[in-house]
Amino acid sequence: MILLDATSLAASRPGRLLFDDVSITISDRDRLGVVGLNGGGKSTLLRILAGIDAPESGTVRRGREVRVTMLEQNPGDGTRTVREAVLTGLDPDDVAHDDAADRSWEAEAVADRLGLGDLLDRSVADLSGGQAKRVALARALVAPGDLLILDEPTNHLDIDAIAWLEDRLAAHRGGLVLVTHDRHFLDRVTTRILELDRGACHVHEGGYDAYLEGRARREEHAAKAEDRRRNLARTELAWLRRGAPARTSKSKSRLASATAIVEGRPQEAARTAALPLHVGTPRLGDRVVELHGVGHAHDDGPLLFEDVDLLLDPRERLGVVGPNGTGKSTLLDLVAGRVPPRHGRVEVGSTARIGYYDQQGRQLDPQQRVRDAVTGGEREADWSDAALMEAFWFDGDAQWAPIGLLSGGERRRLQLLLTLLERPNVLLLDEPTNDLDLDTLRQLEDFLEDWPGALVVVSHDRAFLERTVDDVIVLDGRGSATRRPGGYAAYEAERRDARSAGRAGNKGAGASRPPRRAGSRAATPDGGDTDGRRGRSPSTLRHELRAAERRLAGMQEQHAEVSAALEAVAAGGDHGELVRLADRLATLDPELAAAEEEWLAVAAEVEARGLSI
Repeated sequence: MILLDATSLAASRPGRLLFDDVSITISDRDRLGVVGLNGGGKSTLLRILAGIDAPESGTVRRGREVRVTMLEQNPGDGTRTVREAVLTGLDPDDVAHDDAADRSWEAEAVADRLGLGDLLDRSVADLSGGQAKRVALARALVAPGDLLILDEPTNHLDIDAIAWLEDRLAAHRGGLVLVTHDRHFLDRVTTRILELDRGACHVHEGGYDAYLEGRARREEHAAKAEDRRRNLARTELAWLRRGAPARTSKSKSRLASATAIVEGRPQEAARTAALPLHVGTPRLGDRVVELHGVGHAHDDGPLLFEDVDLLLDPRERLGVVGPNGTGKSTLLDLVAGRVPPRHGRVEVGSTARIGYYDQQGRQLDPQQRVRDAVTGGEREADWSDAALMEAFWFDGDAQWAPIGLLSGGERRRLQLLLTLLERPNVLLLDEPTNDLDLDTLRQLEDFLEDWPGALVVVSHDRAFLERTVDDVIVLDGRGSATRRPGGYAAYEAERRDARSAGRAGNKGAGASRPPRRAGSRAATPDGGDTDGRRGRSPSTLRHELRAAERRLAGMQEQHAEVSAALEAVAAGGDHGELVRLADRLATLDPELAAAEEEWLAVAAEVEARGLSI
């Protein structure tokens, strides 16, 4: 059954077209994901499909008696209790029936799975923004809807709640439309992807991987078409510049047109610039941040963790995971010095410059322009400021836009830019993936891979953790904080083995070594101290191995290119070029051998220590 049919939808905001000519039909069991850049109109499109907002043009038709339920990105506050707010998602007729008790039980069970079980009698007005978002999600999930529309449903959920939500949505019998930045979630839940790209709309049949393939093909075809267009223009330009015909007014017009094509810039992929923020990062000494016997609890609340010993390495890549409420953000607050520990001490090295990108983000003046926020409003932006803004995709008119006109995701991107603008060498990221689009996440991951400082990240985004951290600290909410080597993948493999064995703590193939306390040190084969001063830490070794792999791959590519060029020149008989290429190859041979030896040495040390990569 067709639930909704949208035809030729268009929307804009001051100075920018969001999308135009969007047409989509949604039927039972359809699973549609909507992706695109921050500020590209994803939330606006969802509100139009839900009937909350009207399109500037186009029509939306819904099936007779089709019930639409929407979770908005900013659900707002309320004066009711959590239990009352969730129960409002139930249809009054359903609640009046004999199964009212069962339906109420379901509502409370959903709230509990989303981490709200202890808050059912609290007023929604007293909750944090993340907790209020989970209340709205619980209400949407228990509402009897034929079409469920969810805007960023995984924000503020822990990893277990996200896995449960995946299963819940897989069993949903109606249609589903969602916006999410969680790539694992998107790939598992959706069967079609609608991509909004600078006003245009593209539909990809399949999940996240199909979207990536389709986008790559589109950009490749666009590049080839641009090359053909430029080649034709060059040919015509050469013809027009010959002889008297070029002096006629008609030919002059064609000459100007062809010149513009040859010299003009084609439309590039939406996001191509790397983040140029490594230059200027101050050097970090051996002593970074140390936690000694740290324990903490909020006011008279339960103990979050105790006896935590943690020595951050200059090349630390550490993730912090655990259920909501176990103290992940609090641990980052302690490292940053925002909160003093209840027990123990925190010591910060003299060269450490801490940058903290938290869930709330710094306060932004909605009347201030983006350029003024970057410069502090005390000077004019120079070329380096402009380049930095463009690297974060605030280009052209977006630099002059008031912050109040930015989307939620664009504001988060600006907050991230302002954090990195301070050139920290210790970076603390608390749920950095919330509200950022997929392109921003991939660029941020690439930036962090080569960033020369220490990183500690709290995140529920499994793909982000897999890309950015080497070890994880697991907080269980009962005072324990244990460090698992091997990153998120090893931690998740251990959890799967424990679940399949039917008892907690069972260690399978995914955890070849027992967990150790957050700051405990593992001995090297020669008795050295891998987390101390006498040996390279696991995170440093993993970084050096990745760097050696990149250098080796680059040398192999250069060697192959010169070898191929040498063969081509040998066939043509250009003696001078032949000698030059032969000399270049003779220089590359020992460089390639040295790169291979370096990679082998680091790989051998990693293997000897039993480290996973």
